[in-house]
Amino acid sequence: MKVDELLTKAKDGLETKLVYGEPYEVDGVTVIVASTVGTGGGGGDSRDEKGRSGEGAGFGLSAKPVGVYVIKDGKLRWEPAVDVNRLVATLGAIAVAAIFAATRLAKLKYGAETDERP
Repeated sequence: MKVDELLTKAKDGLETKLVYGEPYEVDGVTVIVASTVGTGGGGGDSRDEKGRSGEGAGFGLSAKPVGVYVIKDGKLRWEPAVDVNRLVATLGAIAVAAIFAATRLAKLKYGAETDERP
């Protein structure tokens, strides 16, 4: 596939449907999923000293749900998605930092006293 063909297909694939899902309704409640979308791509071509040419390209896409819009009784509300993995990782990092800080403070307070003794 040529680089320009790939870029055209990638551009055509990037639609609002990637960010907002199709609305669906259950028992009078309408839900619309929202996501963050990240893309990246690149390509190039070259010709060697013998006149041979080559080209290549790549494209990547990632999507992550961030929440839903809920429409009920004519009222709209936002319900954020909770990323449990990120929450646990953040809490773990905070715990490690707290342990490190407490250990460092204990060494500064008690370590200096014991170092001065014979």
